[in-house]
Amino acid sequence: MRSNIILWWIIGVFFLIVAGVYTGWSLLDEYHGKVEWVGTVALLFTALMSAMIAVYLRKTYKAQGGELPEDVLTADIDDGDPELGEFSPWSWWPLVLAGSAAVFIIGLAVGQFLLPIGLAIFVVAIVGWVYEYYRGHFAR
Repeated sequence: MRSNIILWWIIGVFFLIVAGVYTGWSLLDEYHGKVEWVGTVALLFTALMSAMIAVYLRKTYKAQGGELPEDVLTADIDDGDPELGEFSPWSWWPLVLAGSAAVFIIGLAVGQFLLPIGLAIFVVAIVGWVYEYYRGHFAR
């Protein structure tokens, strides 16, 4: 985890240096001779975003109290918390839900008539996913 934090700081410093070089290069360019703001701002924002990721990783590392058993290469499987939740590896409802989101987004981009169709598929997918364990072979 610490190596990831250091890596993101290195990436941030790299993009900060590249932003400076890019700005200087655009100033020295004889064809334009002025700052090309789109590239400069994009590179600066990339440096800031990588710094944000590094700060987030550092804060979560300190909040969890150091290395987790999942991060140690010599740890056994039983060293971590075995109960992570209940998941259905056979469930097809998440794919239907993603398809409904795709139809809805395509409706936003292409035609408004697809919006209610995507919304209807979404309702069916959510109800199917929620009530998956209450009917059929896997009912409890």
